[in-house]
Order: sequence, then C-alpha cells, then structure tokens
Amino acid sequence: MSSIATITPPEAAATPQAGLTLENVLYEKKGAIAYVTLNRPRVLNALNGKTWQDLRAAFEEARDDDEVRGVILTGAGDKAFIAGADISELAHLSSVEGEESSSHGQAVLNLVENLGKPVIEAINGFALGGCCETAMACTIRIASETAKFGQPEVKLGVLPGAGGTQRLPRLVGKGRALQLILTGEIISAQEAWRIGLVNEVVPAANLISRAEAILKQIFSNAPVAIRYSLEAVTKGLETSLDEGLALEASFFGLCAGTEDKKEGTSAFLEKRAPQFRGR
Repeated sequence: MSSIATITPPEAAATPQAGLTLENVLYEKKGAIAYVTLNRPRVLNALNGKTWQDLRAAFEEARDDDEVRGVILTGAGDKAFIAGADISELAHLSSVEGEESSSHGQAVLNLVENLGKPVIEAINGFALGGCCETAMACTIRIASETAKFGQPEVKLGVLPGAGGTQRLPRLVGKGRALQLILTGEIISAQEAWRIGLVNEVVPAANLISRAEAILKQIFSNAPVAIRYSLEAVTKGLETSLDEGLALEASFFGLCAGTEDKKEGTSAFLEKRAPQFRGR
C-alpha cells in the first residue's frame, strides 16, 4: 500500500550506468548516486515476495559499491510509490508464512536503514502500508504535494509487519502512531510533514531534483563523518542516553584521527574549500 515518484531522474536520463537486471526493480547509477525504482506500475508497485527479494539485491549492490555514496528510492508510475503489500499474495498466507514474510520484509528494511549511506525516498502518490514502512527506513523522506500516507493494515485483519509498529512511534510519537495504526487513517503530505513523518513537501516535478540536491550537499562533507553520524543516530536511538553519548564520543574519537578531519580543519583555517578523501 504505498506510492513512489515517477522516475526517470532528470540527470540520470543523460548518461545512466546500467546496473542489476531485476524483475520488479530498476537499478541505475549516475556518478555517486544509485537510483532504485520499484517497477510494478500496473499493480501500483505492490510489494510481493519477489519485489522484496529484488529490493534486497538492489540495496546490497548499492552498499557494496564504493562508488555509490547515496541512494534515491522511488517508484514507477504517477499514482503510487508503493501500494503496500500485494493483497492477492497476502490473502493466502498461513500463520507460519505470515511470520516469515514479516521477518523477511523487516530484514530488507533493516538493510536500507543501516546501509551506511544516506537513502532518500521520493514519494509521489499513495505511500500506504509497506510503502510507508519502507519510507520510514530511509534516511530522509521527500513527498510531493499530492502524496498520501497511512498504515491501513488493520482494515485487512493484520497489523503493520515490516517495521511500522516500531519505526512510526519513533518518528512521530506513540500517540500519533497509535492513532494512525488503529484507525487505518490516510493522511495528506502536509499532515505527514506536520507530524514529522516526512522531511519536506515539494511539487511533484521537483521530487527527484530536490533529492539529488540534498545528496550533493551531503557529498560535499567528509565521507567518514557522514557514515559515523548515520550510525551514531541510528544505533543511539536504540540505547539509553548515557549509552548513546558514549557511542557518540567513540565515533567522535574515530573521526578525530582521520585525514578528513585534518583536511577539514586546515581548510577552514586557511579559508578554502576542503578536499575530502574519505579516510
């Protein structure tokens, strides 16, 4: 139940590098950005078992490619980023199969969240159920003005099974999360921004270019510091404040010993642009 922006990225269209060949996901790379596109527009990019497998393969490729410094996740078509679970598949799941399916989806989104590289989701259309859960695993979420969000699984007799009951309250608070989950309410992009579910709302035509601009801004900074910042925030949220502060101090120390720190501080004092090397 979810929706992604139409992709062909404006810049990627010029000289994209072909990547993996997958059945339900397109993977392209341009420079330091990998573009992962859900490609089942006839069924609103619904997440079936094969699509989850393809998503895992695409993000493993992005993770292991040293040239890739960030990912833009989006969806083919102009109606849905991802329409959530494939209901025809969900209808036939047994209890055991349901648990296995939930665990598999969770594992894929854990990979996305812990990629070690920023992932920006560009959402244009319906981002429901599994799509909303996919969005929450990304580093930053950019929505079009017409995007819609929700976790309507209770209307199908199940609950969010790909991390929704855990990530949603961490993003918007327990009360708002429970209201969305228990009512199955679908909210607008503007409301999603108000409660902190998305970072920005932009015109649909600007979705990919805005995501690219954010990544390029991130890329101008020290790669090691970016990686450790991502890890400190993600892991720190799962610990106590004291444990999180200790983790932060450890990563700060690691950064302090890097060539990038030496270059960054020298460039600042010399009033010039830094030339980071990622070490």
